[in-house]
Amino acid sequence: MSSPFLGLRTVIYKVPDLARAKAWYSETFEIAPYFDEPYYVGFSVGGFELGLDPDVTNQTAGPGGSAAYWGVSDLAAVLASLVARGVTIRSPLQDVGGGILVATVEDPFGNSIGLIENPHFGTPA
Repeated sequence: MSSPFLGLRTVIYKVPDLARAKAWYSETFEIAPYFDEPYYVGFSVGGFELGLDPDVTNQTAGPGGSAAYWGVSDLAAVLASLVARGVTIRSPLQDVGGGILVATVEDPFGNSIGLIENPHFGTPA
């Protein structure tokens, strides 16, 4: 049986001040973002995505303010399988633009597990 999980893809940090965070990460990592919108800033770092999300409505910055996203090729199918096994959905499937789908589930210990279906992962920016 092969796993539907393709490997780590993205880590997203919640940031209450997107402009300040973008400047800090650009300077610290010495790179410019490849995706820069008012709702999300993305950097390509060593083949992975570092994302900055200014929406702190349901999850705040600081400890616990980040989520690692595991890549999947069919997010709807993976979620259906997880729900059938009793996994709690923390954040339902969302289309965040560009054909990218995300969702967050909760493990039995309260940890968030991000899931991402990103058809652009691994393609040159």
